[in-house]
Amino acid sequence: MAKSAVRIKDIAAKANVSVGTVDRVLHNRGRVSEDVRQKVLLMMQELDYEPNMIARALGSNRTYELAVLQPDHTLDPYWQAPWNGLEKAARELKQYGVHVTIHSYNLTEVDSFLKQAEAATLSQPDGILIAPLFYRESLAFFERWQQQGIPYVLFNTYIAELQSLSYVGQDSYQSGFLAGKLVHFGQSQPGTFVIAHIAEDIANSVHISQKERGFRDYFAQLAPAPDGPPPPPFNIISIDLPQPTDPAFARQLNRLLDDEHTHLKGIFVSTSKAYEIAPYLQANHREDIRLVGYDLLEKNIHFLNENVIDFLINQNPKKQGYWGISALADLLVFKKKVPALKYLPLDIITKENLQYYVDK
Repeated sequence: MAKSAVRIKDIAAKANVSVGTVDRVLHNRGRVSEDVRQKVLLMMQELDYEPNMIARALGSNRTYELAVLQPDHTLDPYWQAPWNGLEKAARELKQYGVHVTIHSYNLTEVDSFLKQAEAATLSQPDGILIAPLFYRESLAFFERWQQQGIPYVLFNTYIAELQSLSYVGQDSYQSGFLAGKLVHFGQSQPGTFVIAHIAEDIANSVHISQKERGFRDYFAQLAPAPDGPPPPPFNIISIDLPQPTDPAFARQLNRLLDDEHTHLKGIFVSTSKAYEIAPYLQANHREDIRLVGYDLLEKNIHFLNENVIDFLINQNPKKQGYWGISALADLLVFKKKVPALKYLPLDIITKENLQYYVDK
């Protein structure tokens, strides 16, 4: 049988005080003598009283200012989905006094990030949600927020050594390991698999480094079956490609595709930009090369339907933005315990199951 909810009037009767007195103790307002306050608190404990935090938040005049640091969604289509998730959470939480300000930065310009991070810090928010793509430059801000007692949540990029409130996103290492398995699936002949980084500062991008490590570890752990032949030799290389508008992008990619000695079997694109590689495979009729990337961007979906991209790993970017804001609200507004890690699932998308994942 379900336990009936304990009401304020039940506490008042048990403590032999008025309902108003219990209300003042609960909300820490008005004058209540210390002995009466302790008596009310004791009765609450005995009755196992659980306050309705949602009702309390609705009845409060308190406002909570949250700041968000994420790349500008108008400059990179991937960041539109997190933006949509942030706005959805902001709409739902507005009635509880939550206000969200988004400080968007150009993810190709470190000065843009520094300017927006400084603006967010100086606004003295109650909490901060950040996609820390510039690892080195973020460290000083993390230290400042820690000193100022500002809780912060990471999304998109997990940095294990930080004292963040929570991380929302994928396990980057596991997603790289999964990408290795997908690009290798059904490949029985020796050859080369390429990890393609497009316009990324790898040394300053923790999540990209973790993906590459996971990818390489997949192939490193391949072992021969008992009494079976050893696995064929695979060569794993990584290439750092410039911006696709740079003529060097086409030169490097065409050189890779034209090299007969490479025996290229597959390409793993470490970000959402598999659509930048796909046209080159299509133009060169390289159906023999497996292409794996991330995210349900419109251009990626096009090449998935064209059978040029074989697999996409969905990083659930909209949920990353939504749950990141929700974590801060749970702590500040609803006084809930927030998990240190909220890993989102590694969804494997193919042409055949795409329709079940596309957000209508």
